[in-house]
Order: sequence, then structure tokens, then C-alpha cells
Amino acid sequence: MPSFKLTIAYDGTNYVGWQRQASGTSIQGLLEEALSGLDSRPVTVIGAGRTDAGVHALGQVAAASLERPIDADRLRRALNARLPASVRVVRAIETTADFHPRFAACAKRYRYRMWQAEVLSPFERGFVWHVPAPLDIAAMDAGARTLEGEHDFAAFQAAGSETRQTERILWSSTIRDAGDSLLVYEVRGSGFLRHMVRAIVGSLVEVGRGRHSPEWIADVLRSKDRTRAGPTAPPEGLFLVSVEYDAPSGGQS
Repeated sequence: MPSFKLTIAYDGTNYVGWQRQASGTSIQGLLEEALSGLDSRPVTVIGAGRTDAGVHALGQVAAASLERPIDADRLRRALNARLPASVRVVRAIETTADFHPRFAACAKRYRYRMWQAEVLSPFERGFVWHVPAPLDIAAMDAGARTLEGEHDFAAFQAAGSETRQTERILWSSTIRDAGDSLLVYEVRGSGFLRHMVRAIVGSLVEVGRGRHSPEWIADVLRSKDRTRAGPTAPPEGLFLVSVEYDAPSGGQS
């Protein structure tokens, strides 16, 4: 019974997120439907983590086991023939049956994209947060870097979340001007709370607008109070870039 590790890219615009929902189309549901059609039986897909409605991925990771014999390359081609063009399996490799994409992960990397020009390019619509006001990028970057290290990120999780263990490690947290009106927040950490990246970005934009100093980010972090942070940035600017395995805490894989 072969088991596979799948790396998936998707445009999350028209989906309810990664996880199966009572209504609406999910990425997990699409993969399970495609795999079940190949295997002529129900197939369960386990993901490395959830992405919310409207959030995109360049390197989501999932695992599934099949009963029929099939090599990884053929499986990738067969899945892409059955999936919509907005969802692609970019890599498939055979793995052990006990591989768990979530519990085996040692790091994740996210990217959030903001568009600063007054006019939003139609080719970026759906993939950025349009923030036409001038932003102080140096102040935002200074605020972002105060989040590096091991901290309690309760102030940056979704309101009403039931997660009790809110300590996480961020190995890098930076803002950069990517040119052509594009501003990019990059973050790599041991794990992320629900809406954590989007709450951080919403708070950094408050700093960029001059409403708070960079030091305010550290004050919010220490407060552990979600009401002290900025608004949750919209989902369309967020990308899950990669999930890392079998690497030391500060390394990459």
C-alpha cells in the first residue's frame, strides 16, 4: 500500500480553505476526490496545516496512501489531470506510512504581499492587500524584527481561539520593498497560530502608517491581548511558501 508525500500549490481565491467544510469547495476535498477516483475507494488526505479561505500556497504538504500500485511521477500527472487548473501537485514522492505532514514539520515559511501604488494592477488583484497610503518601511521592518525569537503570540491569534499553547519561535520576521509598488513580509517559524501572520501584518501596517512606533509591536506581544494589536489583514495577500522537515531549528530543508 504505497504512501506519498505531496507538495501542492494553489490559488485559494475561490475555495473555503484547505480543510473540508460542510459546504463549499476545499483543497483537501478536491485532492481526496481526485485520489478516490484513482484508487476506486475513499482516500483520506492529511495536510501540514490549514489555510483559511482566500489564502494561497506555493508549497503546502500533504500525505495519502493508496491501494493500487503507482509510481510517484505517474501519480502527480494523474492528479493534475483531475484537479482544476488553480490547484497543482508540483511534487510527489513515495514515503513511509507513518509520515505525518503536520507532526513531522519543523518549520514553516509564510509570505504576505502588499501593494502600495494608488492604482492596483489587475494582474495582482486577489494576491495582495491594496494599501495605497505611504508606509514607513524601515519602521515596519524594525517592528517585525522585535518578534524574532521564542515568545507567547497570544496577542496575534484569532479572537476566540481555543488554542492554549500559544508559544512559538520565529527565526526570521522581516519587511522588504520588492520594487514596483510591492511590499513583502517574510516570516519563518516553528509554527503559527490561526490568523497569526495576518494579525502581525495588520499591526505592522499600523506602524507603517505612523499610528504607532516600532516598539509598540513588542508592547502588544508582551500584553498577550488580541485587542491591543492591529486589525487582521485580508487573506488574499497571504501565501504558505514552504513546510520544512528533518532540519535543525535554525536551518532549512
